[in-house]
Amino acid sequence: MNEVTAKVNGLHIAPRKVRLIADDIRGKNVGDVLVALTFREKKASLPIRKLIDSAIANAKENAKVANPESEMFVKTITVDEGRPFKRYRPRARGRAVMFKRRTSHVTLILDVLAKKEKKVVKTAKTTKTTKTTKAAKTIKKASPAVTAKK
Repeated sequence: MNEVTAKVNGLHIAPRKVRLIADDIRGKNVGDVLVALTFREKKASLPIRKLIDSAIANAKENAKVANPESEMFVKTITVDEGRPFKRYRPRARGRAVMFKRRTSHVTLILDVLAKKEKKVVKTAKTTKTTKTTKAAKTIKKASPAVTAKK
């Protein structure tokens, strides 16, 4: 197994927003994912792209994979909730209301594509004999004459 992992902790984007990107790239080829993330307009696409670049560097150095962009795919990507930043907002009558700025922990696992074995499947050609009824033959014979009269 040539699994490669990379993590980013404390990403200042809410997990529900990062999961939109994570769900799109799960199970896809790394090269295709890098191209797709380049043109995505979500804020989370840049940190996820950097995370994939980090995993590619890990694959080259640690797992000795020659060309990770074409040989690897995104096996799993998980987005967990990190520690929220607690902030306060002024409200009516001198009160303050707390709200949370949520953070994310993203874990990425890349794996090497399994080499597909070429399978040769031989199928026997079967011939089916069709029986035509006398009524069908008479319709076929009658149809040119009917069209000629029109």
